[in-house]
Amino acid sequence: MRIRNANIYTEEHRFVRGDVAVENGRFVSCTGDPAGEEAVVDVEGMYLIPGLVDIHFHGCKGADMCDGTKEALDVITSYEASVGVTSVCPATMTIPKDELLEVMKNAGSYEYSGGSHLVGINMEGPFISPAKKGAQAAENIMHCDYEYFSQLQKAANGLIKLVDIAPEEKGAMEFIEQCHDKVKISIAHTCSDYDTAREALEKGVGHMTHLYNAMPGINHREPGPIIAALEAGAEVELIADGIHIHPAMVRTTFRIFGADKVILISDSMEATGLLDGDYQLGGQGVTVKGRKAVLTKDPGVIAGSVTNLFDCMKNCVLNMGIPLEDAVLAATENPAESIGVEKDYGKIAVGNYGNLLLLDKDLQIKNIVQKGKIMSV
Repeated sequence: MRIRNANIYTEEHRFVRGDVAVENGRFVSCTGDPAGEEAVVDVEGMYLIPGLVDIHFHGCKGADMCDGTKEALDVITSYEASVGVTSVCPATMTIPKDELLEVMKNAGSYEYSGGSHLVGINMEGPFISPAKKGAQAAENIMHCDYEYFSQLQKAANGLIKLVDIAPEEKGAMEFIEQCHDKVKISIAHTCSDYDTAREALEKGVGHMTHLYNAMPGINHREPGPIIAALEAGAEVELIADGIHIHPAMVRTTFRIFGADKVILISDSMEATGLLDGDYQLGGQGVTVKGRKAVLTKDPGVIAGSVTNLFDCMKNCVLNMGIPLEDAVLAATENPAESIGVEKDYGKIAVGNYGNLLLLDKDLQIKNIVQKGKIMSV
């Protein structure tokens, strides 16, 4: 297929007017040069950006990654594709060991049947701090266990791309030394101080899970893990749903970490795309009202989000003062590079899959293209 006269988001992270061409599901021309005599559609100046990549979310439309069924993954991949998230790396929760193993087996055997590509698994728990568990189930938290992780990775057919840990917990530093060259390790749900976080980063951690949430904040005498991550050049996740983080902190994070280190995530749960009501996350009851999800038994605890990644990206631009170019980078190429799938996903580049979103000037999705085929919107 060919698309003509678009404002193309290029590998230089800027918009250039031109054409793109996709053959056999992959880009063959995307430099802004004319792609040929024929065009599937002349879009006359609309934005053309890569399909989004969400590397941290739990579910949507009543389905959850931890349901551990093909049907749940079908629902997830179908919905995510429909809102412009063409590649997904859903997150597990801190659930019983045997159940987590079955979840990994289910994902590891999942075959693409349309919708979003399942490109990885984010293992959020059980290697976290009980004191910063958030919406995770305390009874299933455990210390880092290399043998157990290896068992899970084997069951997942190598699909685990991210493992979230609290570096201050017993066995965490040894786990980092054993695994940092096998999987991306992220600091998450932690009480870590600056020195401990810095040690973990020096040993091979390169990622921070939902920055600011479930971790110590910044203090001028106790700078904490956030400043350690900044100094180490780590990449950081942000939930820009307007609930988890104040817009001023979103702007500050882009400014001090740099747009190339920020990864927008949705952290969405099963209520996303549905009405207000009672749901669950990791076996715990969740009450959703408006744009906010909280634990039913503890309403002071936010339990994921009900906003998809495209709406988070759009919110950054329209309501938080983030340039479109930076927001697109943080929702496409950055997450793809973080989990090592950037040669196939997250960029409009020759050889990558032809996954595209066509947006109007108001950032409304007009068309979604998956492997060069137009999907209905």
